[in-house]
Amino acid sequence: MFRPLQLFIGLRYTRAKRRNHFISFISLVSMLGIAVGVMALIAVMSVMNGFQGDLQERILGMVSHATISSVGDSIQDWRDTVRKAEANPHVLGAAPYIESKVLLRGRRISGAIVQGIIPDQQPKVSDIASKMLKGKLNDLKPGTFGIILGNELAMELGVNVGDKVIVYAPEVSVTPVGAIPRQKNCEVVGIFSVGFAEYDEGFAFMHMDDAQKLFQTDGPNGIRLKLDDMLQAYPITRDLASHLGQYYRISTWEQGHANFFSAVKMEKLVMFIILSLIVAVAAFNLVSTLIMLVTDKQADIAILRTLGISPNSIMGIFMVQGVIVGTFGILMGVIGGVLLALNIPVMVKWIEHTFGVEFLSPDIYYISEVPSDLHWSDVGWITVIAWVFCLIATLYPAYRAARTQPAAALRYE
Repeated sequence: MFRPLQLFIGLRYTRAKRRNHFISFISLVSMLGIAVGVMALIAVMSVMNGFQGDLQERILGMVSHATISSVGDSIQDWRDTVRKAEANPHVLGAAPYIESKVLLRGRRISGAIVQGIIPDQQPKVSDIASKMLKGKLNDLKPGTFGIILGNELAMELGVNVGDKVIVYAPEVSVTPVGAIPRQKNCEVVGIFSVGFAEYDEGFAFMHMDDAQKLFQTDGPNGIRLKLDDMLQAYPITRDLASHLGQYYRISTWEQGHANFFSAVKMEKLVMFIILSLIVAVAAFNLVSTLIMLVTDKQADIAILRTLGISPNSIMGIFMVQGVIVGTFGILMGVIGGVLLALNIPVMVKWIEHTFGVEFLSPDIYYISEVPSDLHWSDVGWITVIAWVFCLIATLYPAYRAARTQPAAALRYE
């Protein structure tokens, strides 16, 4: 005989045609419920991963992983500092910068943050070069006082490429007629768009040499770093600063954006818990299915008990059957969820094109397409959790089957 006995009988009950078709229907409903729950959980988690990755790319593509700035006004020997920073194996790139708040005047007036950069080195630490809508980053030439604006900032000022804007520095110049704001006429040589309002509305770039003249500094304010592991930004930067030979101020991306990404992770966790509860409800539909099956198989259970089958073996028989139903449901859900997650962007575009709807309008949302990023680790966790729920759901019906008394079950047979 096939061993183990519990698996043999459980598989036989699963394959055999039941007299009670209602039990078969309830089993099918339970299986489909588990499949739909698992499929929805995989698809939703993939979309959440996609949104998180897209936001992270947009924000951290413009923000350096870490920044080393001088305790004083500027870093004097910044070339040597950059060379030492890039010698660290954890540093993928380093670039100096000057940053200051200014007032910009075109056809209208708006405040902004101007960053003085070196165009050849900036791509090492940010994605600004790939975000250009008009012009190129290398159009910033020293001595020309060119400026690159965010697209929202350019619209606010009412200017375009080739137009002039007046940059008012926060410092003043003392003249015989009194103190007057330091200002400079700059030509717009480029427009960029990150897709995030904080940068598109409030940032502008100019060459570091021009910024140094405008703000009258002796050198850059600091050095931006791109690291191989942004989660280790603070310890890496702290260790690097201790070897540079001067006192430096250290800041990381976590200080400005940790709360935002923590909120996104918390939202993902809450969504995971809610959908896991839905899977749990679907899994516990197995309870009613197995209880009806136990009732239908009272005579079989009694005969097995009289043949010497132990109560623990009776429990194993019905646990096997419940787990088989749950496993098929999970397998269907995993296959459907993976296929759905891999094709969500295409399906959303097809729905929008077919029915003339727009789920994420680019005029309202920063992300205008539904992203999807399937993580196989998520699929693994979802599969394990759903299977555990199915296993737990079999315990009570199996326990009831094990407590069946042979004499009572066969009394009316």
